[in-house]
Amino acid sequence: MPTIQIRPLAATPALIDTLAGLLAEVVARGGSVGFMDPLAPSEARAFWERALQAAADGQRIVFGAFENDQLVATVSLLLDCPPNQPHRAEIAKMMTLPRCRGRGIAAALLQAAEAAAVASGKTLLVLDTASEGGAAGLYSKHGFTLAGEIPDYALKPQGSLTGTLLYWKRIGA
Repeated sequence: MPTIQIRPLAATPALIDTLAGLLAEVVARGGSVGFMDPLAPSEARAFWERALQAAADGQRIVFGAFENDQLVATVSLLLDCPPNQPHRAEIAKMMTLPRCRGRGIAAALLQAAEAAAVASGKTLLVLDTASEGGAAGLYSKHGFTLAGEIPDYALKPQGSLTGTLLYWKRIGA
């Protein structure tokens, strides 16, 4: 079985192109990560340029999962919360290449993000996932509590509405 390495990402032109390709493939396969299909390569690159700049500025950590030096999944830990919420962070943009799903890669990314949140002094993690086709099982399995569902929250990449499930988890001390 190939070894998966998880590490924080920093912007390079080649990495941004790779991330843009991952994002486009996830969206094309129905992944509800905030974008519509078809996703223009320029839009995908612009998203990752902004995300990695936010990481460089300390507002988030973008983790990548690598298999044999190939990026196969990513997740972001959003650290830049309002002044009245310095204790929390948010898990966002969990994406795994469809051919790599079901192998524990997303779980490893989630554990890395949680460890980084604890190291940053956070005591609460929050996230949301699509009601249809999202990763609810993953989050429940890793100790997240379902707070509720908002129906018709967003459009799926191909245009129909889906609800979102809101989760939380206490972490750290």
